[in-house]
Amino acid sequence: VSDPLPPPPRPLPTRSPNNVPVSSTKPVSKTTAAASDVDLNVSLDIKWENCQLGPLAVDYIPCLDNWKAIKELKSRRRMEHRERHCPKPSPRCLAPLPIGYKVPVHWPKSRDMIWYSNVPHPKLVEYKKEQNWVRKSGDYFVFPGGGTQFKNGVRSYIDFIRKTLPAIKWGKNIRVILDVGCGVASFGGYLLDKDVITMSFAPKDEHESQIQFALERGIPAILSVIGTQKLTFPDNAYDLIHCARCRVHWDGDGGKPLLELNRVLKPGGYFIWSATPVYRDDERDSKVWKSMVALTTSLCWKIVAKTVDSTGVGLVIYQKPSSYSCYKQRKEKLPPLCEQKTNQNVSWYEPLSYCISRLPVDRMGNLLRWSTPWPQRLSSKPPSLPSEPDAEDIFIEDTKHWAALVSEVYLDGLAISLGRIRNVMDMNAGYGG
Repeated sequence: VSDPLPPPPRPLPTRSPNNVPVSSTKPVSKTTAAASDVDLNVSLDIKWENCQLGPLAVDYIPCLDNWKAIKELKSRRRMEHRERHCPKPSPRCLAPLPIGYKVPVHWPKSRDMIWYSNVPHPKLVEYKKEQNWVRKSGDYFVFPGGGTQFKNGVRSYIDFIRKTLPAIKWGKNIRVILDVGCGVASFGGYLLDKDVITMSFAPKDEHESQIQFALERGIPAILSVIGTQKLTFPDNAYDLIHCARCRVHWDGDGGKPLLELNRVLKPGGYFIWSATPVYRDDERDSKVWKSMVALTTSLCWKIVAKTVDSTGVGLVIYQKPSSYSCYKQRKEKLPPLCEQKTNQNVSWYEPLSYCISRLPVDRMGNLLRWSTPWPQRLSSKPPSLPSEPDAEDIFIEDTKHWAALVSEVYLDGLAISLGRIRNVMDMNAGYGG
């Protein structure tokens, strides 16, 4: 869509077939239903055709492949050309399947191999042949679990992080992660073994369809970039953020890219940065490291670990503060704290801010605590729950509703083999139950 949709109507309590309290929208009137029928009939008259773009049609994404709008950009210095530029009116055509497309390899086998014909982009194999990202083997792409910073493999890298900072307990206090510039998302793919869900993202760039590789493998991923606009995530969303040579200039534009990470990182959460400025001392890397030290100090981020592994690759782990004490003690109040009236959760097409997002508080103004460890977190009251008096009741009802519906209907009552389904998009997901 070219513009964010308005919020849905407030849910009203109803009952499910199992007499479980659920949430639903207001009943639809006969007039509204009739209007909907008219709209439906009109839509059925549309004749869909394949996008006439030659070989490019297979990977066509209207909002990212709007070449006319991209050519008219005044600058590309801040990755504006990798951001969304949706054409108007929206194209009415279908992206065709690649020639020779096959039913995808099933999970968990798909994490390690996918059909070449489903994502026929061999350039990445050549680009990253020395880094063991991906290889072509017969009719398949094979993912050995290597990476630019994973010289001993991603499993070894994940274990190296745990040993470096034992406070990071995969699948317990660390459940949701954001991986910036993820490549083919092997880091997130192997963290699934640790009961960790990683949202991996990267732009659509010269590395071709790295996100398409990730999704074909069955790993959660989206196309996105830290450019001039905010990420489409709410405040305080992630337990940990990871960047391994993700090619983001964190100190660029006055530090706005790192301020955006600070916004979506939970208080007390961690940022892992594995890049050459951490462990090399040449002139360029030293300059970047010095800038990073100044910027993270101004954000009150604390270095809790900095080390180098046996292959010579290093990383630094920062921790975001969980109180205002450091912010108040800063001699120079830059970047400033965001205004209290600022709604930081509004992120669609919003420009990056030059301010530190405020820490979340409850209705009494008390700072919110860290989320409950997983798996208790699934059904416990989220710290970020809205402050309305009935918000907790609605959350509990929604949790019960989906627990019953998934177990009694989705798993057993649908003519779908859910064991063959890996990637699911939940529209208007509410609390994600």
